[in-house]
Amino acid sequence: QVQLVESGGGPVQPGESLTLSCSASELISGYETMGWFRQAPGKRREAVACISEGERMPHYAEFARDRFYISRDNAANTMYLRMNRLTPEDAAEYFCAADSRRGLGSFRLCVSGSFGSWGQGTQVTVSS
Repeated sequence: QVQLVESGGGPVQPGESLTLSCSASELISGYETMGWFRQAPGKRREAVACISEGERMPHYAEFARDRFYISRDNAANTMYLRMNRLTPEDAAEYFCAADSRRGLGSFRLCVSGSFGSWGQGTQVTVSS
């Protein structure tokens, strides 16, 4: 099973940007769909964005649309999440996930959250 390691989290001020990385222990070309999720203290885990090979567009949660951008670099075995115009409501532990099943698509896996592999998370703090 692939090992996923998130990095890039940290403290930022409102309005600033941050890019998270998710490094994999093996070729991510074998994982059709990958995604980012987050969980704030006392809240349920929620999907942020998911990306699937062959799809024209990734799937974004409503709060992430037009602010966050998900991408993947198969050659580097890494997935990214660029987050712009951060607000205190974006503060959370961010997790990356990967799934090797074919044909499910980014929307379906984002909604269900049923990814096969998960990272340990990276903390994002947004405060002034």
